[in-house]
Amino acid sequence: MGGHEPTYFLRARYIRAVEELGGIPLILPLVADPSARRRLLDHVDGLLLTGSGPDLPPNLYGERQRYKFPLVSERRASFELELVLQARIRDLPLLGICGGMQTVNVACGGSLYQDIPAQVPGALDHRQKAKAVHVAHPVTVSPKSLLNKVVARRTLMVNSSHHQSVKTVAPPLKVSAMAPDGIIEAIESPAHRFLLAIQWHPEFLFERHAVHRRLFEALLQAARRTRS
Repeated sequence: MGGHEPTYFLRARYIRAVEELGGIPLILPLVADPSARRRLLDHVDGLLLTGSGPDLPPNLYGERQRYKFPLVSERRASFELELVLQARIRDLPLLGICGGMQTVNVACGGSLYQDIPAQVPGALDHRQKAKAVHVAHPVTVSPKSLLNKVVARRTLMVNSSHHQSVKTVAPPLKVSAMAPDGIIEAIESPAHRFLLAIQWHPEFLFERHAVHRRLFEALLQAARRTRS
């Protein structure tokens, strides 16, 4: 499908989560011109930064590539890093999911574990064997965090489908959830209305689990305030 021509691909679950909870989802094209990127954001009220199969190029956080995993295209990486920058400048609500969380951290000056199994001794298997509609392990939510305010609990069960994670947290951000093995599962910006990034995939869980539905509801609530 598409052959060798670059093709846009997005799981419908992301679209459905936004639409079914009252938002109007728009898929943004990966425009290269900086002014075009800014104009795009003049017409949206919030951002959902989705997961990605390939990894961010490690040179974006000052490392060489140590493991042979596919890398996201330079065009997408540049575009999404710019989206995070613009969201911070504009105080535009942003929810990052999985690879989106990693992009948020790198955009703000942090780094990543390139491969958890190779770099974190004793880590859980963060690529669950069960389907992503099932939860795999708990996370502990930091008290008084934005995430805690959204989910209204100190622990919750999440699914897990990643081999990378946040290593050094970017200075403007703080950790808001961790897995039992110490892997960072959520980060956020205390300086913004709504800038939250999580490592799990609530788009697979929102229909059956109210706590994961609240993440999308909180993003949409913050987005409505953008216009008002």
